[in-house]
Amino acid sequence: MKNSNVEVNVHHVTRVEGHGNISVKIKDGIVERCEWSIPEAPRFFEAMVVGRSWYELHHVTSRICGICSIGHTLASLKATESALGVTISDQDLKLRKLALHAENLQSHILHLGFLVLPDLMGVGSVIPLASTNLAEVKIVLKLHRTANEMSNLICGRTTHPQRLIPGGFSKIPSMKELAALRDKLQDSIPNLQTVAELFKSLSHKLPNFKRETEFIALTDSNEYALYDGKLGSSDTASAPVKDYLAYTNEYIVPQSTAKWAKHVRDSYMVGALARFNLNHDRLSPMAKKTAATFNLSPVCYNPFMNSIAQLVEVVHSVEDSIRLINELEATGLNTQPDYNKPEIKVKAGTGVGAVEVPRGILFHDYTYNDKGVCTKANCIIPTNQNHANIQLDMNALVPQIAEKPQKEIELTLEMLVRAYDPCISCSTHVTKIN
Repeated sequence: MKNSNVEVNVHHVTRVEGHGNISVKIKDGIVERCEWSIPEAPRFFEAMVVGRSWYELHHVTSRICGICSIGHTLASLKATESALGVTISDQDLKLRKLALHAENLQSHILHLGFLVLPDLMGVGSVIPLASTNLAEVKIVLKLHRTANEMSNLICGRTTHPQRLIPGGFSKIPSMKELAALRDKLQDSIPNLQTVAELFKSLSHKLPNFKRETEFIALTDSNEYALYDGKLGSSDTASAPVKDYLAYTNEYIVPQSTAKWAKHVRDSYMVGALARFNLNHDRLSPMAKKTAATFNLSPVCYNPFMNSIAQLVEVVHSVEDSIRLINELEATGLNTQPDYNKPEIKVKAGTGVGAVEVPRGILFHDYTYNDKGVCTKANCIIPTNQNHANIQLDMNALVPQIAEKPQKEIELTLEMLVRAYDPCISCSTHVTKIN
């Protein structure tokens, strides 16, 4: 029987970071309301760094997010180093790439194992899975522990890194420690294969939904771009990172304390699926095989497959981390004193830093005066670049599922939001003043 009258009000979507609401009303088969809204109080972290010195900003901005703190630190450092004309060594570059892989592993494994898997297995959280699928839950925990240990080794602690500083590192791991990490990463590969097989067995539960959109991510002709690259788009030519404002075009909508963004279309998508669509040919060999297992190939327009793209990136991060450690071993690790402090000459300047964090491309933009004090800052977060795309996906998806039972409609829309793995608190930058 046709379900012609449905009302869905989800306050708030669970298993995401932050507060987001879904509101849908279908009357006599007609969609009268379909809204993705962000009610969370805005945060003013750009204002927090104005008036602070160049050596403080990366520590302050790392606190923007407890999940992407490494990415925020690196974007901040890259912006500061660009403004002050600082370059880092090839060794420090490789170590920073390892730090970014550590964060990618931490976040993606958490999302896949604890936030997405319950939907595919028909339960409300990971807790019931500890009874029905204890072996798989233990594997996810073990993988996540390895990622935490990797972050701790490279960055000094699991969250809010301390060793990443302007010009390089205050302390670096020894080659012996890196070799031990490599062994752990190598040992994790069979567990990754087990997780991939589990998701493959459940992949038929991912909705078969497509909506053509633009994808934006960093691109690099030599590698799967995470730490550096040009601004890439599935619709337009690439551009230098400094031109990011021409791509992001933030604007305000009534139902959200988070800004939205658009480029050449009404919305675009960032994140693992965007990176895969633009950089798939530069994935590691095992990651390419994992993608093929799921028949994931570019250009994929199904946002629910973002979770599978994250799984592919987990495999890539493990394999590429092993490669980076091998290269550091081959060239020999240059030692440095603990509490290292690179010599930096302070000057006035403006710099933009961009890195790919788990949820997509992240921008930090700073202006410094001749004393090295920040006079202006701008941060554009991946999730606020995705909000418009989530809304337009909902607009297209709701009519397709309008005849299904209300609970199924509600779950499908929650799964859509969770597929984007949003970090909502980081994206709230708006306030209304009367």
